[in-house]
Amino acid sequence: MLHVARAVRDAGGRALVVGGWVRDRLLGLPSRDIDVEVYGLPAPALRALLERFGRVDTVGEQFTVFKLGDIDVALPRRESKTGRGHRGFDVQGDPSMSIAEGSRRRDFTINAISWDPLTGEYLDPCHGRDDLDRRILRAVDAATFGDDSLRVLRALQFAARFDLVVEDATRNLCRSIALDDLPRERVFGEIEKLLVGARRPSVGFALGLDLGVIARLMPEMAALVGCPQEPDWHPEGDVWVHTLMVVDHARAAIDDLDRARGLTIMLGAVCHDFGKPATTAFLDGRIRSPNHEPVGVPLTLALLDRLNVHSFDGFDARHHIAGLVAYHLAPGMWHKAATPVGDGAFRRLSQKVDLELLARLARADCRGRTGNFDCSAMDWFVERARTLGVEHLPPEPLLKGRHVLLMGLDPGPPVGRIVKAVYERQLDGSVATLDDAIAAAREILARAEPPAQN
Repeated sequence: MLHVARAVRDAGGRALVVGGWVRDRLLGLPSRDIDVEVYGLPAPALRALLERFGRVDTVGEQFTVFKLGDIDVALPRRESKTGRGHRGFDVQGDPSMSIAEGSRRRDFTINAISWDPLTGEYLDPCHGRDDLDRRILRAVDAATFGDDSLRVLRALQFAARFDLVVEDATRNLCRSIALDDLPRERVFGEIEKLLVGARRPSVGFALGLDLGVIARLMPEMAALVGCPQEPDWHPEGDVWVHTLMVVDHARAAIDDLDRARGLTIMLGAVCHDFGKPATTAFLDGRIRSPNHEPVGVPLTLALLDRLNVHSFDGFDARHHIAGLVAYHLAPGMWHKAATPVGDGAFRRLSQKVDLELLARLARADCRGRTGNFDCSAMDWFVERARTLGVEHLPPEPLLKGRHVLLMGLDPGPPVGRIVKAVYERQLDGSVATLDDAIAAAREILARAEPPAQN
């Protein structure tokens, strides 16, 4: 960064670090993304200068942004709205702009601060440092803020990540902006930052409810507001309040997980009680929500469709999120079951959801309440799963189709049925080795036993 700034200075320009890196530096937070804005040099001269330091890639010709390693270098730019959506802009780089003019295009004052790496000077025409000190989130320009509707979602994750209060005029702006022009990927990008970037995502969701974002983009979640719960089990209040508590507890439980599994738990926490509004009733003197777990699955899938969520980094998140919603009560129920739950039940459940992730979500669900509740069932559950070696994946089938073919069967559906029938015995525990599996297959063939059906 310094070598680029010195070269720009020597060429008659000025290079300033801008945006999130400066904000994070002022907050004492680590930041990996460095954005540099160069004043006083035209685009061809800037590119030629940067090429002295390595390969330069252009990121969007209209934006005149050059990527040099991990640093994004751009000219200050003028933007005019030409259509709906985040792409509906005519953008022109203009190195003659003043620093004050360049800062006016940014979303919030806390992101409109520049820093000169050669002098250490902060340039803050929008008073973003004052807003950081006061923990205020304020729009830079009320006249242009609504040009990019994604800024409403950015408000949610910034408020949660940096413990900020949105000032009233900015709140009103956010409420007035339509969100139906946002691509699904951009919406989820901001939700991901809220879910994993904030220590208390509940702050962003509460703000989203106030701004009307939840009702417009996540109606399944909005339906939780006002849905009652049995006070003996949920003294904290309605399902909305409980869900926000669960989300925060889930966030505290994912720091040791990779992105895919952490996001899976967080989305499971958001969706886990989606089925309660449709199933809640006053039964036998208590508020109950029978079968809310399976009822919540299609609602969860509808939200995942809207956010275009399928897999993360090769991990089938959609499958496991649905499993978390469908079985989030299993750890507690199995622990207190009058008849001990057998190993086969654990093996079969491992086909439907990662059991360690399930235990983590169930623990967050248990802790996401006021009062004192015993959550030790989740420790028991995950230890049972680990003992059986199924905490992440179901058992690999011992018997393969090739083994059955060696018994003289021709290729075809009967082979698959025998493999499946033997696997069911393996899940039950009566088949533990390959020899056991082959013997079971021979028995099925000899007795012409109809294969087990699910």
